[in-house]
Amino acid sequence: MKRISNRKIIILFLLLVITSFSIVINVYAQNAVKLIIDGKTVSTDPEAFIKDGRTLVPIRLIAEELGAEVNWDNESRTVHISKGDMQVVLTIDSRLIEYTSNNKTTFNLCDVAPLINESHTFVPIRIVSNALGVGIQWDNDKEAVIIDSSEKSEIKPFFDAEISSVKPGQVITGSTDLTTEMGDIPDGAAEIRYLLLNRDTKKGFIIAKGTGMTSSYRWMPSMEDNGEKILASAVYDNNGNFLSGDAIPVKIDIVPEVKLIGLTEDETITSDSVPLKADLNFSSAYVKYEIINSDTDAYYISPGVDPNGEFTMIPVMEDNGNMWVRVIAYDMSENAYKGEYTKVKVAVDRQLNLKGVTEGETIDGIVALSTSRNFNVSETEYIAVDTASGSETVLYKAGYGSYSWFPEPDMAGNKELYVRVKDNTGSTYTSDKVKVNISGTPKVLLQSVGPGQVVTDTFDLNVKSNVTLNSIKYILTNTKTGASKVLEGKSYTPAVGDTGSWSLRAEAVYNGMALKTEDVKFTIYTGKLYTSMPIIEKDNFLDFASELAVNTKEKFGMSAALQTAQAILETGWGQSVPVDKYTGQFSNNLFGIKGTASAGSVTSNTWEEYNGVSFRIDADFRSYENVSESWDDHNNLLLTMERYSPFREVMFDSTQGAWALRRCGYATDSQYSIKLIDIINMYDLKKLDEVGI
Repeated sequence: MKRISNRKIIILFLLLVITSFSIVINVYAQNAVKLIIDGKTVSTDPEAFIKDGRTLVPIRLIAEELGAEVNWDNESRTVHISKGDMQVVLTIDSRLIEYTSNNKTTFNLCDVAPLINESHTFVPIRIVSNALGVGIQWDNDKEAVIIDSSEKSEIKPFFDAEISSVKPGQVITGSTDLTTEMGDIPDGAAEIRYLLLNRDTKKGFIIAKGTGMTSSYRWMPSMEDNGEKILASAVYDNNGNFLSGDAIPVKIDIVPEVKLIGLTEDETITSDSVPLKADLNFSSAYVKYEIINSDTDAYYISPGVDPNGEFTMIPVMEDNGNMWVRVIAYDMSENAYKGEYTKVKVAVDRQLNLKGVTEGETIDGIVALSTSRNFNVSETEYIAVDTASGSETVLYKAGYGSYSWFPEPDMAGNKELYVRVKDNTGSTYTSDKVKVNISGTPKVLLQSVGPGQVVTDTFDLNVKSNVTLNSIKYILTNTKTGASKVLEGKSYTPAVGDTGSWSLRAEAVYNGMALKTEDVKFTIYTGKLYTSMPIIEKDNFLDFASELAVNTKEKFGMSAALQTAQAILETGWGQSVPVDKYTGQFSNNLFGIKGTASAGSVTSNTWEEYNGVSFRIDADFRSYENVSESWDDHNNLLLTMERYSPFREVMFDSTQGAWALRRCGYATDSQYSIKLIDIINMYDLKKLDEVGI
């Protein structure tokens, strides 16, 4: 039935005196209002009044006059109104109204939540009209509320809004579309939110939201949602003010269905990679893929992965034969829901390829040769073939692994490279050959320091060469003064006076030929070094971070549980916040964002590679005047950058948001999302996202 708009009707409120409950709030400007019940003017203390265009009147007197009973539950902060078979439950600070008549429960939303003023509870008078079936009118001339018990009234909604895609009392068993019909979209409407609320506490979680007031939103319930719940839609303006909405009772009854996508029963797999997905009828924390070779009993189970992402199965020769594959989904409580096995046959061809070089490449330095294969081996040989003579040279021989090759001068010319392996039975296999040209130029490469490196302690003096050197020396040059010195020994320990900018090169002799490396510029620092510092005591960090996260949630709708978990993970519970390694300047940077901010930047460490060796270099990390600026900057990063637009679609949900961050490339750690989810579960952070209406 289409609901009639009553927004223009003046909302009246009732006052209940609660002697056992004492909370005082300010009611701003109050105008006294007369109360007339069945023709009799009733005096009350405190008086009925008008606030913000709404009329508020006392309920206890009305209940006594009309034969209704009013009770207060201090623990749940609820008001219970009953008369005959009608019962009404109102919760302080909640717009949700619960009606029960003839064992049938319905819900309404009102535009102003019941409140406490001067130790008395104020509630919308129309609720009483709905509950007690009496007539209520406003007399503007007399500035009076007129209640007539001889008139009968029916329960009428406050708003012209109706959840249309789900019916009251509907049993929800899986993915569900959420749609709200509205007669007139309220002026200033900016966002619609769908909430799933606990029937006892009237609190719950946002399950969908968007800017399209009458658009359809897809919702996937979780196993934790099972039970009798309230489904609500709520419209807000840009300032977060409630404008309209609807609420209905529903029952969530998820019987878990877990299906594997990507394989069909009795399929023969010949591909070297098979993308798999999970098809679920509930929102999962993560999924795992289980693979069993029924011929060999070989067993594999993946780590926890994105329930909405792909998992690539890579069959190998040892998998050839009969295989069983299934997906297992896990809820937030680590309960496992196992899908049915899909039986397949694996029949992949043997694959062996040389990696690290490309056809026609000219090699004039170090190359990293590696092998790509889909079977087990006991021996691996990297081989070069002289195209002119056909002679072969074994470059490297081992059980398996890669090989860093620096071709010698006598290897100059056109060559063909390939890899030869033996499997566990002793059978030999070879890869296709790759044609390359070897320059054969005698070379020496410095490996002592890297460009931009900051040296704070002893470093080794070494090079890599493709010839046997007759002699070698290392020249250290001050880039400011130009002064140079030859370093003695196999290592060098900087002296206090060495602090500054330097370059290092190696000079060598090979068969009378002078060879030298490039000058590598680096920095020597021998002063005091500062390391990361705590921002607060570890035991206090949770409260510290969660307060900031809740503010973000209220302002932007981002999951407070998720952002709190991020701060915990990335700072080690606030104990590892970047400082300037040279000055000790504290950064207030909780999320390790690089660059410059309000307080400039601090210098910390990152890693680079040079000539096959990893070196630590300086990097600038944003520094903030206070931690609030760091938090706001992190918000800005996630809320404005285009790459995070998929995250913003689900950021109200901690689990979906964690996986969306990973898909958006927020972190390189493949287990980043799982780590966040584990923290959320372990410390019950999801309660931070609990909301009412």
